[in-house]
Amino acid sequence: MKIYTTPMCQEVVRLAGVSQYTVKHDYDFMGADLVIVLSETETNYPNIKIKLNTFKQIYESIDLISNTLKTEKLDMGEWGDDYTLHISRKGTDIDKRKKIKVKVYSNFIREIVNDMGFTLVKKEPDFIVFPDYLKDNQNDDIMDEIELMGLRAVEIPSHKKAPLNPLERAQMRYKILESKLCTRP
Repeated sequence: MKIYTTPMCQEVVRLAGVSQYTVKHDYDFMGADLVIVLSETETNYPNIKIKLNTFKQIYESIDLISNTLKTEKLDMGEWGDDYTLHISRKGTDIDKRKKIKVKVYSNFIREIVNDMGFTLVKKEPDFIVFPDYLKDNQNDDIMDEIELMGLRAVEIPSHKKAPLNPLERAQMRYKILESKLCTRP
């Protein structure tokens, strides 16, 4: 079976126990029997679509791939410990986090902020969280709002400016949000 994936999904495919796959940088999946891609990727090939924004999504994606292909997942090592710590910390801090109102400017950030237990709002936020690529788009209204928030505006690296490994990427993003949003003035 010819399995193709992308650099963004490669580590999850490996952790799912798939040993034979090809990483395609150009999204040319011609000849593939199966492609494993991010959920927003358009493809006409048989596929497994996965999400990799939150720790939960990453672990669910590993399970989905492993269960679908009947492979044995690899030992997660320290990543499993990080996830367990995240879940236990989330449970103890949830009441405190629910009180922090966050406005987000991205679906991937919405998923992470929601997973961390913060309250998502559209008006009167304590913090604004936005992806780094918004600065390139120069939407004046959004940039004015971000500038007005000052230190309460939190920039999150997008896929292009974050590690390819989804676990490292999630860990980095969660740490940024933890350090900024949990220091409510």
